[in-house]
Amino acid sequence: MAITIAEETPLQDDVRAMVADLNATMIPLTPREFQFQLTVEQMADPSITVFVARDEGGRHVGMGSLKDHGGGLGEVKRMFTLPEVRGRRVGSLLLQRIERLAREKGISRLVLETGEAVGFEPAYRVYERGGFTVCGAVLDYPDSGFSRFYEKKISA
Repeated sequence: MAITIAEETPLQDDVRAMVADLNATMIPLTPREFQFQLTVEQMADPSITVFVARDEGGRHVGMGSLKDHGGGLGEVKRMFTLPEVRGRRVGSLLLQRIERLAREKGISRLVLETGEAVGFEPAYRVYERGGFTVCGAVLDYPDSGFSRFYEKKISA
């Protein structure tokens, strides 16, 4: 399966569908007050770059975003792949593209927050294979026990 990854607006129907699928997947895994989901409208903020992975037919199969917090700090947000393509390295390709943009922007540290519960193991594998390591709470996320935090130091 040939995959292309491009920067796209989140304000399109297929990205909205992926965000809805991601939210539906996350809602039963973690208490709602410890879920930090961005809407597609929030994802359209200029500080956020959204990447969409598409198959050879142009169908969306995954997404991931980079939020530039300034001061050399970037955050990986809204990573998701469709269930039928999991295990085919789409998440890894998205993460590589996010990291490449972070380097281009002069970001030296990437962080992310994900859930800490059964069901998140595939995400952990993607992040750990991508060189991310578990760290303490980042940004303004609470250290609730329902989140796992990762970081990766990168160079320009």
